[in-house]
Amino acid sequence: MPGSLTIVGTGITVSQITHEARMHIKTADKLFHLVADPITNLRITELNSTAESLYDSYEPGKERMKSYMEMVERMLKPVREGKSVCVALYGHPGVFVYPSHRAIEEAKMEGFEAKMLPAVSAEDCLFSDVGFDPARSGCQSYEATDFLLFRRKFDPASALILWQIGVIGDLTFQYPKYKNTGLLVLIEHLLNYYPSEHEVIVYEASSITLCKPKIDRVTINKLKEADVTPISTLYVPPANEVYADELMADKLGLKDVAVKYNQRYHSG
Repeated sequence: MPGSLTIVGTGITVSQITHEARMHIKTADKLFHLVADPITNLRITELNSTAESLYDSYEPGKERMKSYMEMVERMLKPVREGKSVCVALYGHPGVFVYPSHRAIEEAKMEGFEAKMLPAVSAEDCLFSDVGFDPARSGCQSYEATDFLLFRRKFDPASALILWQIGVIGDLTFQYPKYKNTGLLVLIEHLLNYYPSEHEVIVYEASSITLCKPKIDRVTINKLKEADVTPISTLYVPPANEVYADELMADKLGLKDVAVKYNQRYHSG
């Protein structure tokens, strides 16, 4: 029987594992996992005795890309041996998880069946915990180092989410704490677009059911004093109202709406 690869997410808490993901975890010939808490680790190990953590592919000072490629090879080895392999990853398995996408691409290129199942991500939790609708002002989402390194263009009038603000500029694995001097670079860059007193949120979803998430509100000029960890996300609310384009509104049959909006928010 030909091997196969199914990559699933465990959600942010163990209670968010879907029935479909649980089935694949339980029935796989070989299970790999990389999760964030001991409760989830225990639960999936109980479901499948072949469970093997991928965490030991990380080493202090080792480039994360080398660790990722090692994980890919570990996932694919039993697939090539004809086994059905399941990989259970923290959160959504396709969000900020390079090895999952690379493993599926390589498996398919080699002729094996490979797929990914959706799951609850940290972003989904952020929408609920912080309480904002990404459709209201739009939502821009970037990995923090990428955001700075490539000078990504963004709109301060739209919500901004920056991931991994606790490891800016560090491409290696460190434990237990990163120096993160890159946070000061981020603050300096944001102050070019936002007032120093603009309030932002340092966010961390709770990985334990019934425990509260971390939602620390702080102004940008005080961000360097915030409790930022390797898993912290920064949510930057819109800084100002936008103007409605009345020419475009006319084409859409919404000119009256646009005029009223601009009069209400920009009459001064």
